[in-house]
Amino acid sequence: MADEKKKVVALLSGGLDSQLAVRMMQEQGFEVSAVAIKTPFCDFDCGRGCGFEIRERADDLNVNLKTVYLGDEYIEMLKHPKHGIGAGFNPCVDCRTMMFDAAKKHMEEIGAEFIISGEVLGQRPMSQHAPSLRTIEKDSGLIGKIVRPLSAGLLPETDPEKNGLIKRENLGMIKGRTRRAQLEMAKKYGIENPPNAGGGCLLTDPTFGLRAKDLFSHTETPTINDIDLLKVGRHFRLDEQTKFVVGRNKDENEMIKAIALPDDILLQARDHMGPVSILRGKNADMHVKFASSITLRYSDAPKGMQSTITISKNNITNEITAEHAEEESYIKFRI
Repeated sequence: MADEKKKVVALLSGGLDSQLAVRMMQEQGFEVSAVAIKTPFCDFDCGRGCGFEIRERADDLNVNLKTVYLGDEYIEMLKHPKHGIGAGFNPCVDCRTMMFDAAKKHMEEIGAEFIISGEVLGQRPMSQHAPSLRTIEKDSGLIGKIVRPLSAGLLPETDPEKNGLIKRENLGMIKGRTRRAQLEMAKKYGIENPPNAGGGCLLTDPTFGLRAKDLFSHTETPTINDIDLLKVGRHFRLDEQTKFVVGRNKDENEMIKAIALPDDILLQARDHMGPVSILRGKNADMHVKFASSITLRYSDAPKGMQSTITISKNNITNEITAEHAEEESYIKFRI
């Protein structure tokens, strides 16, 4: 009887690099089991790059897929990331450590030999240079147990190499941000329509990062609902305890209505096309008149005339009249 295949666990993002890492290990005779991580800021189906069509990618690779959601614990980490944040609000080193922690649990559950990822040396400025890679291994308790097949020929020898499970000549020596080598490998492995480079994490986006920083600086423990509100609309900080968000299109208007909590205040022009706006916070009632005028400013209501705004809170609807806000009165509050 043939020997049973050795098992490895892959952190699978759905991007090209992680797919190639899986293919390289399968080519060397390993049975690969994948773990995909979802956070409040990176959805498998966000379409922004790394997480797109994750289940389809797993099927194409013929690997079992376990999905892990990092929710409240991820938000707790964001409050005080041990290794700081990047240019946006991205705690990449701490984030990757949490991902490898999840992969480690799966590795232990199925009796796998080691973990692989599609990380490329020097590709990401915060988490994929050599010192960060070592920090992630140390903090996740996986020193010697993480193999990065695309760049492993440039990295220190791992336990699987020392134990003869893999050979260095079968490992890649890719570094930097160019994708030329990966695209050539995609042809070799028959990976059609390789996904574009780019991360799916909203925290790396500078504009979103500003919103996230504002939220975490004004809310002791943000909720998933607070995070979801960050993803839509124009955002304004009216005071230390009050946030105001104005929808930008029909889809965002519907999302704002779905996100609204009982104590939130929803505003909308009664007789004109325009946004749904939301006031959230302890002092929300104090800002209704001002928020109404801003809501009108972004609607089709004629400038210089009073219009009616519907105000909804706790399933009770009232109406007030307001006029367009002048831009200089509110733009200073924009996040």
